[in-house]
Amino acid sequence: MKAERLTLSLTIALLLGLGVAPLLAMITASVTVDGGFSLAHYQTLFTAERTWWLLGRSLLLASLTALGAALLGVPLGVLFGKTDLSCRRIFTFLFTVPLLLPPYVLAIAWSGLLGREGWLGRLLGSPVAESSSAWLFGLPGCAWVLTTVFLPVVMLVTIAFLHTVDPRLEEAGRLAARWPRILRGITLPTVARGIVASTLLTFLLALSEFTVPMYLRYDVFPVESLTQFSAFYDFSAATAAALPLALVTLAVLMLERLDVRAPTVPTAPAGGMVPIPLGGTRPWWLALTGLLCVTLVILPLGALILESSLFAFAETSTRAMDALLRSLLYGAVGATALVVFGFFVGYLLHTRALPLAGTVDFFTLFLLVLPSPVIGIGLIGLWNRPATAWLYTSPTIVLFGYVAQYVALTSRITVAALAQVPPSLGEAAALMGAGWFRRLAFITTPLMGRGLLLAWLVAYIFCLRDTGIAMLVYPPGHDTLPVRLFTLMANSPFERVAALCVLLIAATLLPLMVLGLLWMRWRPAT
Repeated sequence: MKAERLTLSLTIALLLGLGVAPLLAMITASVTVDGGFSLAHYQTLFTAERTWWLLGRSLLLASLTALGAALLGVPLGVLFGKTDLSCRRIFTFLFTVPLLLPPYVLAIAWSGLLGREGWLGRLLGSPVAESSSAWLFGLPGCAWVLTTVFLPVVMLVTIAFLHTVDPRLEEAGRLAARWPRILRGITLPTVARGIVASTLLTFLLALSEFTVPMYLRYDVFPVESLTQFSAFYDFSAATAAALPLALVTLAVLMLERLDVRAPTVPTAPAGGMVPIPLGGTRPWWLALTGLLCVTLVILPLGALILESSLFAFAETSTRAMDALLRSLLYGAVGATALVVFGFFVGYLLHTRALPLAGTVDFFTLFLLVLPSPVIGIGLIGLWNRPATAWLYTSPTIVLFGYVAQYVALTSRITVAALAQVPPSLGEAAALMGAGWFRRLAFITTPLMGRGLLLAWLVAYIFCLRDTGIAMLVYPPGHDTLPVRLFTLMANSPFERVAALCVLLIAATLLPLMVLGLLWMRWRPAT
């Protein structure tokens, strides 16, 4: 047990160094002016009308996104998770694709469809193009794009929590009512906490998003901190501008913990889930789902592919190959580090071996939904010093940001995987004299191999799509493909931007398909 407690204590210390220390450095910088304590930056920030105007716009955009994601994600989750709809897995994957990409790629895709030079205007004329462009470049367009990006969060959580419903309650309900009434009266109320938690998570993710509003020219609060840093290089003012969003994020997470706390790992009751037969309405549901999939996913991404000519794709592929290789390398290394670190964090959350487990769980989720520029600015404030310049000027600083922001993903997947490992096996090995590390190496990790593969895959995708952290902290000459695309999309010809987007989509989805095949072929031990 000594090795276990020491390792988990070091894990907490590492989390403090990667996550807490940058935030403390950022807060210290925000109240320091000319070497002394001062609240001048906060006074300037909170007395400016623009601050409250931007904050209100951000809250409105995040609320509309969360509402749209819930209205679409819950029905889709029920269709894919509980009915006998055809092609459920294919539809689940297709609707999840926007979440796997940098959000601004979807904004670029929709501009290729609805912009002034988009395909809709070419087919229906310039008046239609003007109207669709005016709708897209503003609040409605931002909310629409972000809803497309984040509705998979609600959809996937709904699918997961549907497996927690006690089938005996639904079987009893079927004796007196039809399925629509059972869904309203039994199923959805049972999974309501998971739905509300995923909706709040969507709200926080949309609140922290800045790339889509920047591209669609809708001013929001996260852009303010980035502007103070990148345009004026005023570190203290940028830090002060970042903290209000951090406080809103903290308040929403505390509300979620107090009022709508859901179990970390949904557990399926005995008896299995009761499926909903669609019967003669199945073709209609299939057609409606297909139409929605075409509208939200296939049309915008298809327009993006059509805008990318072979010449532009060949040219941009050559010019962006260095950034692509760096993205793949950083994504693979970051995912590996996240799996290792997330394993020990997840083990701590699962076993509750130390009294700080609940705090660690809360803080990792806080880092996940915290705006990425806030983490980036914190890393700069902590590591941009003469004594640590060797680290700050290396790609390691990018990996630090990845681990700090995304450890909640791998740790929670680890918790779910550990829940499937019978504890009696480890207890028997302990009685035979096997040490903690030996039990982990030869019993625990082999039995949760599919879970670790899933954790690596999820971490790789999020590291590959990351823009905010890498954009702020990457060393000169070490930009990633999402950062390069983001910096070029405003001033480059659209066909080149589209070609870079297609390259990024291919770099994301091809490894996903290969590892997905490995996942399907994996034979878990019994």
